[in-house]
Amino acid sequence: MIRLNRFEDNRGNLYPLDFSKLPFTPKRIFYVCNVPMGEERGQHAHYKTQQLLVCIQGLIEVITFDGRGSKSHFLKPGDSYFLDTLIWDSQIFHTGKDILLSLCSTEYDIKDYILNKNEFINLTNNDR
Repeated sequence: MIRLNRFEDNRGNLYPLDFSKLPFTPKRIFYVCNVPMGEERGQHAHYKTQQLLVCIQGLIEVITFDGRGSKSHFLKPGDSYFLDTLIWDSQIFHTGKDILLSLCSTEYDIKDYILNKNEFINLTNNDR
């Protein structure tokens, strides 16, 4: 987990994100919002795409699975999580007012997605 720098004063908070400090150059950015409280999204992995998930608002739980074990990471505003290739992940949106920003290392390509968890498990276990 990566905590973004925060500059706070009476006008609010500013969280800069310096692309030169990322492990990749972003090619695509999107955000997810208006997700009902408790809903789970994601539930896939990527062959090539790396992502930086940034909590803009709310409380977002990022659950990662590497084919052997799972880990859970709670993101509050200003927290981010680097998601490498071949990691199954999902996000649970805990407040109903959450906003998740995703910076991606590749352009969108459906062929880069692994959408079946059993296929992911077989793929990652065969690589060991």
